[in-house]
Amino acid sequence: MGRGLVSFLVMITIFVYSVYFFREPFEGYLSYFVYLLLFPIFFASYGIPSTPLILFIPLLVSGWIYINMDLNSWPLFIKVFLGFFASVVFYDYIMKLYNFDVKVLFKAYMVGCLVCSLIGLFQLFSFQINFEFGYNLAWYGLNKWQDVKGGLFGLRLNSIFSEPSYFAAVVAPAFFVSLQNLIRKKYMFLNRTASIIIVFAYICTFSSVGILGIILAVVLLLLNFGLIRYAYIFGPIIYATYYFSYNNVEEFRSRWDSTVEIFASDGNVNTYDVHGSSFVLYNNYHIAWENFIRNPLFGTGLGSHQIAFDKYSLTRMDDVIQIDFNKADANSMFLRLMSETGLYGLVIMLGLFFRFFVHKGKSADDEHWVLSSALCLIIALYLLRQGHYFMNGFPFFLWLYYYNWKSNKELQQEQEATRKTSEEAPAITSPAFPA
Repeated sequence: MGRGLVSFLVMITIFVYSVYFFREPFEGYLSYFVYLLLFPIFFASYGIPSTPLILFIPLLVSGWIYINMDLNSWPLFIKVFLGFFASVVFYDYIMKLYNFDVKVLFKAYMVGCLVCSLIGLFQLFSFQINFEFGYNLAWYGLNKWQDVKGGLFGLRLNSIFSEPSYFAAVVAPAFFVSLQNLIRKKYMFLNRTASIIIVFAYICTFSSVGILGIILAVVLLLLNFGLIRYAYIFGPIIYATYYFSYNNVEEFRSRWDSTVEIFASDGNVNTYDVHGSSFVLYNNYHIAWENFIRNPLFGTGLGSHQIAFDKYSLTRMDDVIQIDFNKADANSMFLRLMSETGLYGLVIMLGLFFRFFVHKGKSADDEHWVLSSALCLIIALYLLRQGHYFMNGFPFFLWLYYYNWKSNKELQQEQEATRKTSEEAPAITSPAFPA
């Protein structure tokens, strides 16, 4: 099977999650069929990778223990454990197939983001001229897709993603690269026109996740170029993004106000004025914390947040909003890791996040720090607001993040060896000639 076809199939596992084929005993997505198609080929070539096995054995053992303690159940555990493990192994195989060439894989991802952005902009244009077949993508078999009204254009862009927030999360690394392309006028992976398309499409999601992504992208640029030195440039951009969003995007304003209110009031949820999304986040924070303080080392096992939800949810109280959205994924990967994997999962994820970040000052070339910051952005967004472990190929971005750090380290070592060789080489002098 050629690399071109494999690359296409990998992009399907990242971008196509708005189609499911069945919902019981779990939701069957197109990406799962890609796994089944390629796994036998990869297994025959590479066997079982050791790193995922080492990381998941403690989760398997602790999961078995908590099931026997009635803190988890076999169906919930097996569904999440197998999906998460298979996804991590699959993308590890992909890295091996491409000889750990992060830049080649990221280029393919950027092209996928460009295509999705173009579809999204056509969606917005179609909405403006009332061409339903152009903006209502449910016509094309995307049975988990929905249109979301709002934003400045009457419709919030989500392209082929089921919701604008998923577009904002998955396309975030491409947005970061495109933004720095336009600011620095040094174009990586895509040209100026493509960068403009992605940035504009990203803004048009009018999603709180997208707004957070814009702010964090600017913060990452500040961290790389100097927090103090360029604060006078990027600081106003952050403030302008917040000010514009707060005053022009009703969904963002209501979520912001209610989130600040509910956390500042120490969980005063006995009101129907609290925005549903804010309540969902606070409620899952409450559940995850209650579960964590009782089971701090390994949580209660993968898939167990649903059980913890039934035990500690604030919806059990009278006169509280009866919302159980994100019951399975906690609305935040940080909260879900806290609840289901405890310190073990949090230390691994946060350790990877901070340990393998490539700062501009320690980057062997421009591409490594840009890639690192771009991938750092999607990890941060998933930790904050996306709780699914492997939807939209999240482990793919984790592997890219790690191997980008490793590639940078190897390139630095090569540059250092070259420098030492040139310094130690004897000077070549011209032969002396008699007068």
